[in-house]
Amino acid sequence: MSQSTNTILMIRPYGFRANEQTATSNYFQKNTDEKSSVELTLAAQKEFDTFVDVLKKQGVNVIVYQDTGKQDTPDSIFPNNWLSFHEDATVALYPMMAENRRLERQESVLELVEAAGFKINNFIDYTGAELEGVFLEGTGSIVLDRVNRKAYCALSPRADEELFIEFCEDLEYTPVIFEAYQTVGGSRKPIYHTNVLMCVADRYAVVCLDAVDDKKDRRTLEKTLKFDGKKIIALSEEQMHSFAGNMLQVQSQSGKTQLVMSQQAHDALRPDQLQTLKSLDPLIVVSLPTIESCGGGSARCMMAEVFLPTSK
Repeated sequence: MSQSTNTILMIRPYGFRANEQTATSNYFQKNTDEKSSVELTLAAQKEFDTFVDVLKKQGVNVIVYQDTGKQDTPDSIFPNNWLSFHEDATVALYPMMAENRRLERQESVLELVEAAGFKINNFIDYTGAELEGVFLEGTGSIVLDRVNRKAYCALSPRADEELFIEFCEDLEYTPVIFEAYQTVGGSRKPIYHTNVLMCVADRYAVVCLDAVDDKKDRRTLEKTLKFDGKKIIALSEEQMHSFAGNMLQVQSQSGKTQLVMSQQAHDALRPDQLQTLKSLDPLIVVSLPTIESCGGGSARCMMAEVFLPTSK
């Protein structure tokens, strides 16, 4: 059992733009009316291609699926919200809040992963919850500690508590549930996805404890991470707004672990925090200004980790 994987699925965008259906709950999205959708897509594709190249140069196996544009899927670049891959050859499919994000669930994506030599034996399908207005958006809503079998979830309109507990029962994780907030226009609003405020790696966790307003919840979160031997790198809320919590530990083909983050996240960190992270893992830093501002997601959101067994 490993916390990180050497294979990542990424989806190259076709018609990228700020998704009007997600803007109501994602306060990281910025209005970008001054650019046309063609300009935005070209800029996002360029950032995406550079990101893939950087990962490959660092020895990470990247499976790239090109969005076909047959459906209106402005957020297809963030596949980790609608599916997750697990060690026992299981794929979990998740209910999405935005109707146009449900169109991202394409069988051809899974066929590509199988064609790349991975085994899929069974599915756990939570998508029926959409009919009841209940949502749980994959490893956006859930941050997994795969080794210690803990699952972290900040409840929000996109992360339902009961469904999260069902997920934990199905995949045998211990749930760690809390509420997390960010200041928007002077008031505290729920953070839309857990993975923008925390990243769990093998020996450490990068987390914005300041976002957890309830002191008991905050203590529980901190205690749980420390109990599992994680060194905590604590972020300020300002750093979180620069996507400093949206990181992912990956492996090269040789098994060397590395930490992926955006340039904006990197630049938001203090020298002492960077020094600590560099002492734990080499850093992979990529520039994603268009994707971050329009999509309201960053480096981690773009990577769906493939933990499936190989079919050989």
